[in-house]
Amino acid sequence: MRVFLISAFISIVMFSIGWFSYAYVHRVSPRGATTDIKEVVSKPLEKYSIENLQKANWQSGTFKVEKQIADEKEYTSYLFTFTFNPEVEGTKKAKTTGQINIPKGDGPFPLVLMFRGYVDQTMYSTGTGTRPAAKYFAEHGFMTIAPDFLGYAGSDTEAANIFESRFQTYTTAVSLLKTIEQFKSDNKSPQVNSEIDGFSELTNRLINYSSLSLWAHSNGGQIALTTLAITGAKYPTTLWAPASKPFPYVVLYFTDESNDGGKFIRNELAKFEDVYDVDNYSYTNYIDTIDAPVQIHQGTADDAVPIAWTNELVGKLKKADKDVTYHTYPGADHNLRPSWDEVVAKDVEFFKKHNSEL
Repeated sequence: MRVFLISAFISIVMFSIGWFSYAYVHRVSPRGATTDIKEVVSKPLEKYSIENLQKANWQSGTFKVEKQIADEKEYTSYLFTFTFNPEVEGTKKAKTTGQINIPKGDGPFPLVLMFRGYVDQTMYSTGTGTRPAAKYFAEHGFMTIAPDFLGYAGSDTEAANIFESRFQTYTTAVSLLKTIEQFKSDNKSPQVNSEIDGFSELTNRLINYSSLSLWAHSNGGQIALTTLAITGAKYPTTLWAPASKPFPYVVLYFTDESNDGGKFIRNELAKFEDVYDVDNYSYTNYIDTIDAPVQIHQGTADDAVPIAWTNELVGKLKKADKDVTYHTYPGADHNLRPSWDEVVAKDVEFFKKHNSEL
């Protein structure tokens, strides 16, 4: 009898060990309920969901004008660095470089923050993708600031995860906006290298800008729209052929341009979707929070961003009763050629009109 009881006890113990080992490995509760893997796996990218970024405690960064890079007849160009926390929470710091143009003459000047479209990193230099429009705006009395973004030019390395790298373009944009807004505050003045001629005057011009607007092209349009959805701010915004489809479709659409035909991106997306709800990362689900006047330009011959995308975006904005102005240009390409001059002139008019109303 004693032998029987000892054997039974050992069997029960071994069964219990086996069961709880199985439950641990397969995330099965002792009651038999299967736990969703999304509740078990760490979610380090959840902080980048639009809802979480809307609620984030944004910190201003450190903006510094480093050196003069061009002296034109009507404006001067400088290289700047912007040091900020790309992860929003925590203490991580990263630096992006960029170009700032300051008109000559009396201020104060209106300021346009510019977000470029996609450019191959191996072909990129500071100002690529924004330089022509920035030149035009500066010649017409606008200061311009165009960040390079992490991984480009003299900036720090971008995040290793391809989706975190994308989400950090949004955190770069919002952090930079928050910092620019504090230029007017005595306790957060921009830094200017004292070796630059007229550095004190340059500091004053940055502090005393008269208005703030956004300009964006192509993938920069996705950054601008997401920024508007996160902040709910009223920055007058003009978009050139914006890559406006929802995330992650807007990423998948361009995967055929990758050297491997997009296999790596699709594989990483599959992993991402196993853990996260992609709807939480697309501005298209937060259009109601966009509260800025928006002007959109689209060429009918654009072979990078289909006009159908922009038509759909405009339709969604109008349905949500947003302030949107839409211009199409027959035969114009992704860079709005041959209508470029007309487009930038309309942007200047748009910025002046809406900034006078603020």
